[in-house]
Parts: sequence; structure tokens; C-alpha cells
Amino acid sequence: MLQNFKIDKKLLKDLDWIIILTAVVIMLFSCINIYSATYSTGGDNAKLQFLWLLVGLAVTYVILLFDYNYIGNFAYIIYGMSIVMLIVNKVLGAETNGANAWIMIGNRAIQPAEFAKIAIIILLARKLNDMEGEINNPKNFFIILFLTIIPTGLIVIQPDMGMTMVIFFTALGIVFIAGLDIKVILGGLGSILAAIIIIWNSGLIKDYQQKRITALLDPTTDLLGSGYQLWQSLIGIGSGGILGKGFLKGTQISGGFIPEAHTDFISAVVGEEWGLVGYAFLFTLYAILIYRCIKVSKNSKDIFGNIMVIGFTSGWVFSILQNAGMCVGIMPITGITLPFMSYGGSSTLTNFISLGLILNVGMRRKKLNF
Repeated sequence: MLQNFKIDKKLLKDLDWIIILTAVVIMLFSCINIYSATYSTGGDNAKLQFLWLLVGLAVTYVILLFDYNYIGNFAYIIYGMSIVMLIVNKVLGAETNGANAWIMIGNRAIQPAEFAKIAIIILLARKLNDMEGEINNPKNFFIILFLTIIPTGLIVIQPDMGMTMVIFFTALGIVFIAGLDIKVILGGLGSILAAIIIIWNSGLIKDYQQKRITALLDPTTDLLGSGYQLWQSLIGIGSGGILGKGFLKGTQISGGFIPEAHTDFISAVVGEEWGLVGYAFLFTLYAILIYRCIKVSKNSKDIFGNIMVIGFTSGWVFSILQNAGMCVGIMPITGITLPFMSYGGSSTLTNFISLGLILNVGMRRKKLNF
């Protein structure tokens, strides 16, 4: 019985331990920063984040037990379940910060959109594999587009603009690597821009969301309102300097001046307490993680593995740039978490599911010889 829960030693030889180690180090750094952001209220979030690290590693191990192509056979089921979760979320979900994006289970909440993101990536990778990568075939392209639009539309109406952006840039990374004609990509980007203008004036984007975006241009125009969070973040990061103020010594953090410091604005905690050196440390880890994931993608044995890894990696790259950018005022403020750093069970769990599938592709990049 226990043999079923052991990974073949031949497969373990191709396991990218650097990816695992890098993700774990980022998570441990996350726990330290989350504790700093919440210690005045007991620091329980840091303890829970460490627990999610352990759960994430366990989930990763379970994923590695199964060939990723076997998991791909359930792509439509996984996709269908994610659609159901998004519909249930729309009907029964709890509203937080203006978005109906969470389903409450007891005193905990799950974010269905996080799991939908994984489902979209798996199904698009499976379909492109079945299509033998022929994405420039009009029929194939519109199938990929249709499969992406359905869950994305359900996320838009929550409304969760942050997750919508993540899925868009994830899909963009997938079709680009799949070889979609650049003219089609540029035309699509033009259409998206036109759609954004229409949606902006339609009332679908809430007033508070519009103010978050306009505050990017000049947060001082509303320091007690839409510009407050960004301005306090800039003060904290700026005061951190090169070496930072030190662990538990961030005045903006300890004073509670930065809302959501342990989640969306965890980057501000790094900047204030660890300074430029802390940022260099964190983003070096991210660079290693992304580089190793791209390497796994390039060495994968099939289109399914290649596209799936690119999908997860594209999502991480955009999330990292968006989250860090919004904390320093060069990107609009959205509820996008910093991968493996921001507090959150749904975010952490889906990151480790993604990690497990990436490692799975790398570990099975060649056939076993018995």
C-alpha cells in the first residue's frame, strides 16, 4: 500500500530541487514579513502561513505521484468544476472590498478564481497539445479564445479586475509561446483596449476601482481616500533606504498605516524593514524560480507540458511585476497577491499546485527505461 505513495527513484533524479528550495525560502521569508506586519495583533497569520507551506509541500508531493499527462486527462472535469465554483461564488459568495470573490466555509474563505486560473491553464495546454500546436488555424484559435472567455467573464462580473488581469496575461503568454501570429496578438490587444474603454464607462468597474487607478497618477490628490494606501506604502519603502529599518522596526507597518500589509502590500513590508537589500534578495529568488521554470518548459517532452509550465510561469511573472509595481506607484492598485509571499490560503495552495505540476513536467521529461 505504501508503495503507491513513493516516487520512483529514477524520476527523482530529474526532480528540480532548486525550484523547490527557492519556493520554500520565499515562503519562509514570507512568514517572517507576515509576522512583522501582524505581530501587534498576535501574529497568527504568520503561523497559518507556515501551516500553508506544509500543506503546500504535501500537495506538491501528491501531484508528483501521478504523471502530468494522466492529470491532463481530467482537464475538462477540472475546468467544469471551476466553472461551477465560480457560479456558486456569484450566487453565495461573500463580498470583500467591493468584490464578490470569496466563498465562506465556516470562518475561512476560498477564492474560486484562483483555482479557475489553474483549470484554464491545464485545459488550454491540453487542447493545444491535441491540436498539435496549430493555434493559427482559425477554428483552433476561436476554441482557445472561447474556453478562456467563459471563466474570465464570470470573474469580471464579481468584479475581480486583478484576477482578470492575471488570467489575461497568462493566456497572452500561452498563445505567444504557442506561436500565434503577432498580427493577431496586436489586433487582440487593440480590441482589449477598446473593451477596457467601454467597460470603464459602463459602470461595471466600481467607483472605488476607478479611483485606485486614477490615484496612480497622483496619490496626493486624495491622501485620505483613494491615494492613502499608495502614499503610505511609498513613505514606508522610501524610509527603508538601502538596508531597511530592521525586523519589527518598520513604523509604517507597526503603526498600521498600510492597509493589507500582510497580503496585497507585503512588498511594502519588505521595502521598509529590509530595504533595497531585501528587495534584491527577494527578486533574485524570483529570478531563479522563473529561470528554472522556463528551463523546465523548454525541456518538456510534449506540447502539453511546455504550454502548461509557460502558463503558470506567465501568471507568476505578471503577478510579481504587478504587485511590486503597485506598491511603488508604477502599476494600478489591484488585489493581486505576490506569489509565495502574500498571506492567503487559496493563493498559497494554488501556487503549490502550480509548482507541483511544473516539477512533474520536469521530472517526466524523458521516458523511463526499465
